[in-house]
Amino acid sequence: MAQALIIVDVQQDFCEGGALAVAGGAQVASEISEFLEDSYAEFDAILTTQDWHIDPGPHFSATPDFKVSWPEHCVAGTPGAELHPNLDTEHVDARFLKGLYSDGYSGFEGLEGDPEKVGSLEGENGTKVGPAAAITEGSADLHTWLRAQDIDAVTIVGIATDHCVRATVLDAVENDFRVRVIRELTVGVSEDSVAEAYEEFDAAEVEVLSLEDL
Repeated sequence: MAQALIIVDVQQDFCEGGALAVAGGAQVASEISEFLEDSYAEFDAILTTQDWHIDPGPHFSATPDFKVSWPEHCVAGTPGAELHPNLDTEHVDARFLKGLYSDGYSGFEGLEGDPEKVGSLEGENGTKVGPAAAITEGSADLHTWLRAQDIDAVTIVGIATDHCVRATVLDAVENDFRVRVIRELTVGVSEDSVAEAYEEFDAAEVEVLSLEDL
């Protein structure tokens, strides 16, 4: 069974000091890095997802309800959209960008991209690469990429347990992957909604593990 690790949205805007910070986000970034240092070889692929918002419509609001609308965050090409510096990306094989023109909660809405090239110059005329060009035409979505690598099981960690981690987990189940979640390597927004997310994981037969179980 080929296994991928999916690291969901460990971005600066979702950690302390960011536009939509989750308490404990920076610590989870560090703990994921520590986990990777010891365990990266156990995975056939290691992937990250990132919110990469260009014009997500009503997902952004000046008067957000924090349910379906939110303050501006993870705007493509800005520091807030970057992966948190506590997250070691040495072993990351691919990055998936999501939510360019939509909510983009699930990693399975993401397309493979290269956010690092934004702002660089390309071509004979030295054209500056814009945020949308981080994803090239024909880029694979997450599901297609995983199947092309013969991945049939995924372990999911990241931010936030009750939002983008939840959506990614449930989409992975829907797409017939065997799914695990490592509890200590995720962090959520509220205790109540995190508890609801874990109830959904249990109903979907997701394997929720602690680090000591590994």
